[in-house]
Amino acid sequence: MKFLNTFSKYFRFIALVSLVILVAVLVLDYRSAAGPLTILLFSSLAVFFMGHPSLKSFAFTVWVFAFVAASMFYPVAFGTWFGFDLSNLIVPLIQIIMFGMGTTLSIKDFTRVITMPWPVFIGLFLQFTIMPLAGITIATLFGFEPEIAAGIILIGSCPGGVASNLMTYLAGGNVALSVTMTSSSTLMSPVMTPFLMKTLAGRLVPIDFVAMMLSIINMIIVPIVAGLIANRILYSRHRLANRAHSLVPISIGCILLGVVTIFIKAEAFGPLSSLHRGIIIGFLLIGVVALAKLVVSVILKGPEKWMDKTLPIVSMAGICFIIGIITARSSEDLVSVGLLLISASVLHNFVGYILGYWISRAVRLDETSCRTVAFEVGMQNGGMASGLAMDVLQSAKAALAPAIFGPWMNISGSVLSTWWHRKPIKNKEKVNQSDQSNI
Repeated sequence: MKFLNTFSKYFRFIALVSLVILVAVLVLDYRSAAGPLTILLFSSLAVFFMGHPSLKSFAFTVWVFAFVAASMFYPVAFGTWFGFDLSNLIVPLIQIIMFGMGTTLSIKDFTRVITMPWPVFIGLFLQFTIMPLAGITIATLFGFEPEIAAGIILIGSCPGGVASNLMTYLAGGNVALSVTMTSSSTLMSPVMTPFLMKTLAGRLVPIDFVAMMLSIINMIIVPIVAGLIANRILYSRHRLANRAHSLVPISIGCILLGVVTIFIKAEAFGPLSSLHRGIIIGFLLIGVVALAKLVVSVILKGPEKWMDKTLPIVSMAGICFIIGIITARSSEDLVSVGLLLISASVLHNFVGYILGYWISRAVRLDETSCRTVAFEVGMQNGGMASGLAMDVLQSAKAALAPAIFGPWMNISGSVLSTWWHRKPIKNKEKVNQSDQSNI
């Protein structure tokens, strides 16, 4: 980050020059040069934002624009590499992202619901009612074709996204409640998401309840469980988790199990055959984390929080690549319905914030909890929705809404959290510091 802070001004200059030249070539109708210049403009602007203290929260969204531009101008680059269809990477990338989410959680994030049942219940109820119903209403009002409409309902039927935890923290909300709501809604998603999709979108596209449920378990739950195990390896103070003689066998054993599982046919798992890929990814990632801790923490004596800095970058890169793959496969549809779909996503997100906050106020939750519920309801797990659209619905059109909703919610969430941050809560209840450390 020191490099970015030092040289970000140069990337600002590159972005400015790229913009000027881009405008010139468009005016002169040299459209063949527009692609590289547009990609360069957004890429350099994203690097500049990453090094700017006030704008770095928007860097991810600008990177998304860079990948969207690249996939629109050069869709072949996101199609196949050496005969391998890149769409097959979507689920593994989401599994890696969910594994990263799991490493930030602990068992108490799931059991904390016992200590705050009412706010969690309200939040989960609103999560799985407001957004799905708003999704089908908006899709109907805008008159989208069935697959695109199903994608809007799908993003509304998914659990809360992990980005809501950060936005809650910045807004002065209840971080412990946010993490617990995200964890709880994710655990409920294998049942709730297929149920909502079958009920609300079943007339638009075929919905296989069992297939979607197993896909969610494979894509979301299994990697999160693996991430919880990795959390104990990374952050445990026990000497067994901080010694080479224990980390080496854990690393070698898990990697070998992952490799061996690759060669076992999925059918051998019987009813759990759909979880084959998730189990492979889980074993391999646990092994890699143990190996990384051995090298970074034990051998090199590096910083304790190195994983906290690595995972956001990995997640950001994975989501950008997923969006690029989806956009490349539905670029024509995006051109035809792009503005309408962006408007629908903005409205969908806005409805989640507004109703999440004011209904929480109506049932007399405190201000910190109201802000938290607003973020949890308005911000969805876009990666999960994209994966389900491609893996279960087999539709790039259905994946368009999640691909647009995800970047937009980061923009709106950053703006809303900044606004609330400037309006501190009077007599704010103190949040336990150990809960804050879950971010």
